[in-house]
Amino acid sequence: MSEPKTVAESVHEVVPGVWWWSIHDERIDFVSTAHAVSGDEGTVLIDPLPLDDDALDELGEARAICLTAGTHQRSAWRYRRELGAEVWAPALSRLIDEEPDVRYTEGDALPGGLRAVFTPGAGTTQHTFLLDREGGIAFVPDLFVNVPGGGLEIVGEEEMPDPLEARRSVHKLLDLPFTLLCLDHGPPFTDDPKAAIRKLLELA
Repeated sequence: MSEPKTVAESVHEVVPGVWWWSIHDERIDFVSTAHAVSGDEGTVLIDPLPLDDDALDELGEARAICLTAGTHQRSAWRYRRELGAEVWAPALSRLIDEEPDVRYTEGDALPGGLRAVFTPGAGTTQHTFLLDREGGIAFVPDLFVNVPGGGLEIVGEEEMPDPLEARRSVHKLLDLPFTLLCLDHGPPFTDDPKAAIRKLLELA
């Protein structure tokens, strides 16, 4: 899928060293969100979306780009060329525009202190990234959306390649160590995300 044309003009720090930014993504006519994590060795961009140069500079030097799924290439290849940052992508990714520098799989350690956990269903290659910081942060691609004014929602099963597998992935998330949920569609969910997920499973 091509890179979005819309460019975000600012970033928001959700906890120290972790940022997010969003655009209205004309490709899907919905909000898309990207993240960045900084540490001693530089900044890691997660599923990056187009970002204004000044805002990009706020994040510090990007050392790597990590994709949660092969379908979330977004601005990855352009930023690889412009910033000289390696691209890490799921080993199962096949329909991607360029070959990543590194292919990762379940349990692998990624740059920036991220750990990959396979959570398919909404997509065949999707992984959740876990960061051991601030009580635990989970970067989850397409299992959920955080709708402004509407709160956390499970992605509609009619949109999923494998709804049954997605439900197993949602249950798997409850066993992972996190208190902050960062999503690829909508702002971070900070108000007891596991309780919100349990409630959604009860309603489903």
